[in-house]
Amino acid sequence: MPSHCVLPLALTTITRTATVAGGRFAPGHLGELTTVVPFELVDAVLAETRAVQRRLRDLPSRVGVYFLLAMCLFPEVGYGLVWDKLTAGLSGMPVVCLSAKALRDLRRRIGSAPVRALFEVLAGLLARPTTPGVCFSVYRVVSFDGCSSLRVPDSERNRAWLGRTSHHGYPTLELMTLVETGTRALVGAVFGPTAEGETSYARRLLHLLRPDMLVLWDKGFDSNVFLAAVTDTGAQILGRLRSNRRMPVLTRLVDGSYLSVIGTVKVRVIDAQIAVT
Repeated sequence: MPSHCVLPLALTTITRTATVAGGRFAPGHLGELTTVVPFELVDAVLAETRAVQRRLRDLPSRVGVYFLLAMCLFPEVGYGLVWDKLTAGLSGMPVVCLSAKALRDLRRRIGSAPVRALFEVLAGLLARPTTPGVCFSVYRVVSFDGCSSLRVPDSERNRAWLGRTSHHGYPTLELMTLVETGTRALVGAVFGPTAEGETSYARRLLHLLRPDMLVLWDKGFDSNVFLAAVTDTGAQILGRLRSNRRMPVLTRLVDGSYLSVIGTVKVRVIDAQIAVT
């Protein structure tokens, strides 16, 4: 016999209203950047840092922020090619033809304050605690990652700030980041002259650590003060020791590891060897 179902179909129609920017620089026209970084957010940081254009321009400050972001995506090409990539979706629409000088002036007009404010809003943990690969046991895994070979233009201002290095002529800066290892999301970043050292820069990011974090540190524990500062945040830390460093054995554990102390910090030491095949 034919059967009949009196229950309604499990279908629901949901409508959503989205507010978008008007004109030729509407979201989507400047590529995926406008979907990842909403224009409302860019407008908010521009207003907060008082970087909104003071008169009507062909290139509003909002577009300047997206131009700076695009420059980070294409660091090996010049201003003109970055602009071409940024506006590639505007075919058939009137787009102002810009010189390298105009784009340089746009970058200077925007300044660093809006970009810093935008980073502070967007930086942070991305994954849910239940996301595979994000946590070890109950701890969310993060890592300090530094780079000391970032070259900057050889200008008088940069030389006065960063100095010169012995192995090449261009000034270089030190970058230290705190990263969520499972997603590679930036939690925080600082940079400056290379003479200050990685540990010093890492200390500036300690306020971002939480008791539910496991910190990976591959620079060694030459600074007992830094190790103590990390543990003071409540976070756990996993790092390496030099192979020739002799640690006092306080208690030997059944798995072969042992309890020891670095400065005033109690640690567990695991001897490990890397098999080379």
